[in-house]
Amino acid sequence: MQCPQCSQSPLVISERQGVEIDYCARCRGVWLDRGELDKLIERSADMPRPRDRSYAPRNRRSSWLGEIFD
Repeated sequence: MQCPQCSQSPLVISERQGVEIDYCARCRGVWLDRGELDKLIERSADMPRPRDRSYAPRNRRSSWLGEIFD
């Protein structure tokens, strides 16, 4: 399948932590199949929220969402 955004590159399919992600290496667009966004929303609801968002330590851990898009 070609990228819907740039139409010049095929989408690459990758599965991370049970979520299938289609992405374009050229424009860096990310596309989700039906139901994949719901999986991400369910997982984010299960994660504890940070207490203070104004403080961002330099060596902070990456989130599970960041690991999916690595």
